[in-house]
Parts: sequence; C-alpha cells; structure tokens
Amino acid sequence: MREIQPALARIMARATGVDADIENLARLSGGANMESSAFSYAGDAYVLRRSPSLEFMAGRPNQHAVEAAVVRAAFEAGVKAPEIIGEIEPGDDIGTGYVMRRVVAEVNPAKILSSPPPSLLGDLARELGRIHKIDYTTLPELDEVTPASVLADLKARFIGYGGDRPIFAMAFRWLEDQIPGPVEPVLIHGDFRMGNVMVDADGLAAVLDWELVHLGDRHQDLAYGCINSWRFGHIEKPAFGCGSLEDYWAAYEAECGVPVDRARFRWWHVYCTLWWGVCCLQMAQIWRSGMDASLERAVIGRRASETEADLLMLLEDDAPENERGPIAIADPEPVRRSGEPSAVEMLEALAGWIEKDVKPKADGRDRFMANVALNALGMLKREAEAPVLIHDKALSDALLSGKATIATPGLFTRFKTETLAKLAVDQPKYSALAAIEKKWRA
Repeated sequence: MREIQPALARIMARATGVDADIENLARLSGGANMESSAFSYAGDAYVLRRSPSLEFMAGRPNQHAVEAAVVRAAFEAGVKAPEIIGEIEPGDDIGTGYVMRRVVAEVNPAKILSSPPPSLLGDLARELGRIHKIDYTTLPELDEVTPASVLADLKARFIGYGGDRPIFAMAFRWLEDQIPGPVEPVLIHGDFRMGNVMVDADGLAAVLDWELVHLGDRHQDLAYGCINSWRFGHIEKPAFGCGSLEDYWAAYEAECGVPVDRARFRWWHVYCTLWWGVCCLQMAQIWRSGMDASLERAVIGRRASETEADLLMLLEDDAPENERGPIAIADPEPVRRSGEPSAVEMLEALAGWIEKDVKPKADGRDRFMANVALNALGMLKREAEAPVLIHDKALSDALLSGKATIATPGLFTRFKTETLAKLAVDQPKYSALAAIEKKWRA
C-alpha cells in the first residue's frame, strides 16, 4: 500500500486544498481488479475505491468516472450515498477510482438483521424512492435495459454455462411467457441489497456499491434485495429480511408517489432469483477457466441449488394443483460402516484432520480457507451418502423451447424431490431447506 501514498496525498491536496500526510492507510476489501482502502488525512477519515489499472475495468458496465458522477448526483439529491471528495486522474498513475468520506456503521448483514433498527425497512424504501426520482438526463449516458433485453442476455449466459439445469430452464420459459411490457425508465442502483448498505442504531447510514447503475424498470431494484439469498436466513421476512412486502411497498409509494405493480414485482423477483443462480454457474466457470482458481470460487458455484429451491417456492402457485404441497420422499440408504473405509468415511477422516490438525494452527485467511475446505468436504460427503443427479440437457432444451412447461404432469413433483435432495447436499443450513422440508415432505 505504501507505493500509492504519494499519489494519494496529491489527490487529497488537490481535492481539499490542504497539504497533509496520508495516515493509517489499510486495505479494507477487494480482489485483484477492485479494492477499497481506509486512510486518514488532515484529521478526517476517508476511503479510496480504485482499480489498479484501466485493463482491470474492461468489461465493467460503467467506468469510475461515470460511477462517481452518479454517486455525486445521488448525494446531492439527498440519498445516503457516499460523499465523494476527489477522483483519481490519469496523471496520478495509480489506476482509476475516487475518494469518499468514510462512514462508520455496520455492513455485515447477519449483524444488522439480528436486531435491525425499527426504521430500517422504511429507510430502504425511502432511499430507493429517492434514487428513482433522480433526473438521469443530467448524468453521463447510462445503459438502458428492459425485461426482454436482460432476460435474453441471462438466457444466453445460461446456455453458455451448459444449459442443463431444468429448473432454471423452466423459470426462463415462465419469464418469457409472462414478460411485462415497457415502462418509463428510471435510474436503477442495480445492486441494492443487504451487504451493500451500512446501518447504525438510527437506521440506514449509507448506500454503497454503485457500479451496476443503469436505467430501467423500478421494479428491478424493488425486487432485487428481496430474493431469499439476500435475506441471509430471515426467510420469514420477505422484504430485505427485515419486514413485510406490504410495509415495504407502502413506504416506497409514500416516498415517490408511484404505485408498486405487484405482477411486475413478482416477475422481477423471479428474474433476480434466477439471475443469482446463473451467477453461481458463472463462478464455477471462472474457477474452471483458471481466472480465479480459488477453492472459495468453486464452492460458490455449488450455491446454484439454493436458487432452485427459491424458484420452486416462487412458482409453485403456477404448477398443477395436484402437485402443490406435500410429496412422498424416500429416505436414503444408510452408509456402510464395516470393512474397508467407504468414500464417506474417507471424507470424514480428511475433514477431521483439517479440523483437528490444520485449522487450530491457522489464522487469518488460512483459517478462513480451512473452513471453506471443510464446507467443500461436507458437500462431497453428503453427495457420497445420497447421490442426486439434477443435470438434464434434453429436458432443459424441451423447457426452453416450450415443448415442456411448468404444467407438464409430474414435472414439478420431480423437481421438488430432486431439489430437496440437492439442497441437502449443497447447503443444509440454507433457510429455504427447512421451509420446503416443512411444506413438501409428507
């Protein structure tokens, strides 16, 4: 980090008109292409958000200059966006990015949702309303998306990653059949969810991560933060994991005076759930390509099954009536525990060695990765105990083409059976598993 201090000092002097030293510079987060660092300057606290070079920004929807312009406009409009103090210029020679005034508040969703401030849901709805009211014509040109354009893009990605998950294919078919018409676009944050907001005792303190900002249907933003994956275990509270949809919609409507279209919200809710599932497949592809060969990336690829469970819950009302509710599910055969060690027992032995001999000697990232390894071994052990095959290219193709649909007799029941088994292997602690076990197991 020391190598960027002289350039950062120049940026701060240029932005504030004060000459001082950079103090307490420390990396907060980020990978090879994006990082955030905290520091002090002339007695105040700041955060530098930067990409080390222009090459690392290739393929991103917005360059930092556009992102900064949007964040400034949001701050000036009264949104709890970060206050941008200055921007990196080409002559600074430390990449691209900008400096923000630091906000001290909690960002960890688990901590926030364990005891959310009473105003939080209303705060989230208010902020979205304020974002959607920003006059985007004063901003640099942004991409505009429609339901049809994002769905076509996501479908192409799914096919590129194999196109062999039938539940995803069924969801694509449903989305195509139910696609909503055009609406007047608004400014869309694009990643408005728990994990990208900061919260203190008084409520919402800051809205972060504006890199996916674009123009589009307000219901995309409204639904995105409500998918179950972003509720971090609070499945019983469908709005961000901290409240009801009715209260959320009412607060949004009170802020911006525009009614929430329930049918459009549902469409985007299904879309955003499917989007995250395809993103999990993308993580697996990134790992396979060697772009990021970390174990953590591979493990995230196994989270696709969580969205399959969520999609089935969202779409069950559209299934044949006799395939809703409980189904008969056979219990797996017990593991052989005699003679030579089985695959299950060998995996148990390996996990035990990591737990007892490796993990106690590790700290920092090594200890974190030991836990990731234990998680991966747990998946393999459960899969060896109860193998489940969910990949079916022929059925996926039939669903994508409309030759099979959610109404095809027996299909939804099959999907429920397979999803219960697959999610129990991949993520036995995921909140949807307990919910579907209670709802579907006869």
